[in-house]
Amino acid sequence: METIEQEMMPAAPTARPRRVKRKTWQTVIWFAVLLIITAVVLYPLVWLFFATFKPNSEFGSNTGLIPENPFFGNYAKVMEGIAGVPMWRFFVNSLILSVAAVVGTVLSSALAAYAFARVQFKGLGIFFAAMIGTLLLPFHVVIIPQYIIFNQLGWVDTYIPLILPKFLATGAFFVFLMVQFMRQMPRDMDEAARIDGAGHFRIFWSIILPLIKPALITCAIFAFIWEWNDFLGPLLYLTSPENYPLPIALRLYNDASSGGADYGATVTASFIALVPVLLFFIVFQRFLVDGVATQGLKG
Repeated sequence: METIEQEMMPAAPTARPRRVKRKTWQTVIWFAVLLIITAVVLYPLVWLFFATFKPNSEFGSNTGLIPENPFFGNYAKVMEGIAGVPMWRFFVNSLILSVAAVVGTVLSSALAAYAFARVQFKGLGIFFAAMIGTLLLPFHVVIIPQYIIFNQLGWVDTYIPLILPKFLATGAFFVFLMVQFMRQMPRDMDEAARIDGAGHFRIFWSIILPLIKPALITCAIFAFIWEWNDFLGPLLYLTSPENYPLPIALRLYNDASSGGADYGATVTASFIALVPVLLFFIVFQRFLVDGVATQGLKG
């Protein structure tokens, strides 16, 4: 009877595994280290902001964060413009070039990537290897041939030499990024679409593009930032001040022929030029993280 009663008695509950709690002092140290790293990374940006309120006399003598004699005239001086061109014109020029670069890069790179990733044709491996090989080709090698071609076409001092290559899938980095995304997607969707009578363009537009949205946004972010900060391209092809983007306009504030460098205006203009890039990155950084995270996933 005792044996039967022991068998009928419920088993003693097993002890739950104890959760290892991080000690309070370890958490404090961890957050302190993160705050220090964040402060080191953000300090140049904070210093640049406070430097916009420094007069020219303090540059070189006051390297601290807070200006000794705050001066609020730098913003008014920058907004007036330089070389007879208002500041808003430089902003518009940079915006035109950046938006055109984003549209051209995303569309052309997506089309080229679809051809490499989803279309079988003779010489596919050779063409893809040649495209990857252009990543190793320095930009300075093709500067003179490109300038000669655009000069003979009469396109110097226009935006065509800066915009047209973006619509020809010349960015091998963006093409390669999208190819990697497209290769991870199963081909069953393509075959099902072909059975329904869809061609390559319909498959590309209705199936592929919606699925590679993280890659498209990642390419758009990099294309915008690179074009917004581009200095060498506009310096080569643009000669009229009214066509200058912001990076070229910043150089005018340090023109020695104008009686010396205006450091206050230069710093202020640099900070104003940096704000759109920061806002663009903050708005779309979530998509950039999603794009990097999904790059290693299999379809």
